[in-house]
Amino acid sequence: MTDVERTPAGKALTDLVLDLFRLSGRILTAGDRLVAGLGLTSSRWQVLGSIVAVERPQPVAWLARDMGANRQNIQRIVNDLEAEGLVSFEANPHHRRAQLVVLTDKGRQVFDAAMRLQAPWINKLSEGLPVEDIETTHSVMRSLRRRLEENGDADE
Repeated sequence: MTDVERTPAGKALTDLVLDLFRLSGRILTAGDRLVAGLGLTSSRWQVLGSIVAVERPQPVAWLARDMGANRQNIQRIVNDLEAEGLVSFEANPHHRRAQLVVLTDKGRQVFDAAMRLQAPWINKLSEGLPVEDIETTHSVMRSLRRRLEENGDADE
């Protein structure tokens, strides 16, 4: 492997990114365990959360864009959620083929149950971590995401 010179910030960011990959895997595994009893996975839970977070129903492509995810992967998950009765599709007045994804009452109940499980878990996970450190980390992550989006590196 070729030695590539990194700035101190470049090395620190490389170390951070590698740990983010490891952390992401552990968070997904922990989330899967947390919501398994509800018939969810971390991925399904994340999609439900994205649907809940928007002001009005959106097509799958928009949900995927907002999540920074691949449209085909989100479509597969939405189809699974629809088969479980957690979401439904509505006609989109702006686009004939791109139906809108809508949370059903059952979907809302399952999502709310997941969030009731998440609160004590996240509170325990955050014990002893200074809020200021968490907020600084969040700010750095948002800045990095914006830079990647501006450069087109986050495109599908």
